[in-house]
Amino acid sequence: MPRPLLHPFTRPVEERFVPIVRGEGAVVWDDQGREYVDGMGSLWYCQVGHGRAEIADAVAAQMRTLEAFHTFAPYTNEPAERLAAEVVARSPLPDGRAFLCSSGSEAVDTALKLARLVHGLRGAPERRLIVAREHSYHGVTYGGTSAQGLAPNRAGWGELVPGFVHVPHRDLEALEALFVSRGDEIAAVISEPVQGAGGVFPPPEGYLTRLRRLCDEHGALLIADEVICGFGRLGHWFGSQRFEVRPDLVTFAKGVSSGYQPLGGVLLSRAICDLLEADDQFLLRHGFTFSGHPCACAAGLANLAILEREGLLGRADVIGEHLGGGLRALQDEGRAREVRGVGAIWGVALHEGDRAAAVRDRMLDRGVIARPLPGDVLAWCPPLVIEEAQIDRCLEALRKSL
Repeated sequence: MPRPLLHPFTRPVEERFVPIVRGEGAVVWDDQGREYVDGMGSLWYCQVGHGRAEIADAVAAQMRTLEAFHTFAPYTNEPAERLAAEVVARSPLPDGRAFLCSSGSEAVDTALKLARLVHGLRGAPERRLIVAREHSYHGVTYGGTSAQGLAPNRAGWGELVPGFVHVPHRDLEALEALFVSRGDEIAAVISEPVQGAGGVFPPPEGYLTRLRRLCDEHGALLIADEVICGFGRLGHWFGSQRFEVRPDLVTFAKGVSSGYQPLGGVLLSRAICDLLEADDQFLLRHGFTFSGHPCACAAGLANLAILEREGLLGRADVIGEHLGGGLRALQDEGRAREVRGVGAIWGVALHEGDRAAAVRDRMLDRGVIARPLPGDVLAWCPPLVIEEAQIDRCLEALRKSL
């Protein structure tokens, strides 16, 4: 009989599971005591590494004082207020505000709704179209599913949210043509700074800058989906800062708490905030039960403190040089088809016949965790505390598993 738990992104008949019971730094252990180098930061998020007692203590202390209370008016809590201020101050929108939620999917849906709301408040309710890129991943709620550029993930759910269009992920001419033909309908373009779950695709040189300019020229908003790229993954607090682009809305999650508690949010530019604040009778009719959850925010604050104190943002390019260099060496030896990456996000595209899931399984047998992605790509996104010897172990396991 199948197990009671129905796992996400998993075949319902899957029988092989690895029970993870403990973690420390860049290593986790299963219930048999076997250790694995966590080459994926769990699922793109464990920036500060596993087993941080400081974060656990912060959550426990908060839970003993106030375990939970909602933030719908007229209520608030100190951890939520502090976290919003800390994230905004580090962001590409330091004069804006932060809306808090519990996941990247919730953050994306919030940003999509806000984009359409903004144009309605500006007197242009006909601007409903959301433009997204092929190979993009924007979560799995109905809005995020409609936005993401991975066709298999959009299939089988019935009618999705209308008003979404996808463009080739590196084709600026196609995007420019869409703006020429439908620019007065476009509410926003949503883009990851580096496309992650769709295959690890850094942007072409100047792509994001030109995207920003197109949005400005045609009155559209730019949404940066920073759920994977934020909080040091690309060597800056946000990926947009690495590429010197200022979005209108920024989604975040994952690395904001390093996964110690479910936490996410959306950053809003000052221009959008001014619009929402202009009418003192306006009510933002959007929010979640756990928006600004005090224990989640306590985890986020402790996580940010560790990132800052230990200088972990500076680790991203160090990891990238070592890991990326090792992956390129495998490509030079003919063992891989292509290597892509920046900072501490990398992907290796395998030769035809080398199935990413099968290679992942062989690496597991060698005590290393990587993640298979569409196009037979193996992804790497390790904790920023990973050691050089552990990176070498990942590379050796990959070499032997190909």
